[in-house]
Amino acid sequence: MRFLITAASDPQAPASDRPVDDETFAAYMRFNEEMHRAGVLVASEGLNPARKGVRVGVSKGKRTVLDGPFVESKELVGGFYLIDVPSLEDATQWALRCPVGLGAADVLTIHPMTEPSDIPPQYLEMIRKAAPTWSETFRGKR
Repeated sequence: MRFLITAASDPQAPASDRPVDDETFAAYMRFNEEMHRAGVLVASEGLNPARKGVRVGVSKGKRTVLDGPFVESKELVGGFYLIDVPSLEDATQWALRCPVGLGAADVLTIHPMTEPSDIPPQYLEMIRKAAPTWSETFRGKR
């Protein structure tokens, strides 16, 4: 099963502009390496809050650019881990091993990804026909 673990600041913690020290940063990189060597890490990236993003929504049935994003800094996602493990319990155990000290990663939220078994068979067939190449990766044949 795949899980997306998002990392964000603790909304209850005081804001800090303190730069990350080298030891803390290295601890996070060692954690990435540990997950990679264990064969569970699919992807891990940080998100850059200093760069301007864009929100795209729907207006009158069409995609359109919305004003914003106007998200408070305490609500920003600082990064993510995409992992492939047997269960939510395994994902939780990996999250509990994540280092502490990078303010943008104080709160980890584990999101289960949609699995083919979550989708009715008629929709799986529609996926296979509409997106034959992509559906092979979606079905776990990577």
